[in-house]
Amino acid sequence: MRTALTLVALTAMLALTGCASNGALITDEPASTPMASAPSPTSPAATEATQTGPDVAPGAYLDYADGVIAATEGAKVLFFHASWCPKCRALDEELRAQGALDGLTVFKVDYDSRTDLRQQYEVTLQTTVVFVDDAGEKISSTVLYEDPSIAALVAAMP
Repeated sequence: MRTALTLVALTAMLALTGCASNGALITDEPASTPMASAPSPTSPAATEATQTGPDVAPGAYLDYADGVIAATEGAKVLFFHASWCPKCRALDEELRAQGALDGLTVFKVDYDSRTDLRQQYEVTLQTTVVFVDDAGEKISSTVLYEDPSIAALVAAMP
């Protein structure tokens, strides 16, 4: 009996510690939880994180906001990030530490709260990146779950 209870407790703990390998969401948080992370004051994106006007320069890592795609020149990619996902956090930390590539603007989209964008771009798994044109139309997409790195992001560029 004690072994069975231990097994159940262990299984529950494993389920709650991160992303499942098949991408399933295992969390007690409601789906409408807003983004918990913000740019650190020392990150390259800190001064631009909420900028949505015509002065948004290409080559930044920014939080997504409605209208920002049209206001940004150059190559653009949406990074569907979930705060509860360790793979997402790994790519987020690398982007904050190294910054986005010159000429590529990465928009961090909250996977949980932006179901409208997930549906629009047919995103079913966190760590998905969607390259878009100036009108916000999908050019290509890929899932960086197995290799959440800037190198994988570069390799996925159309």
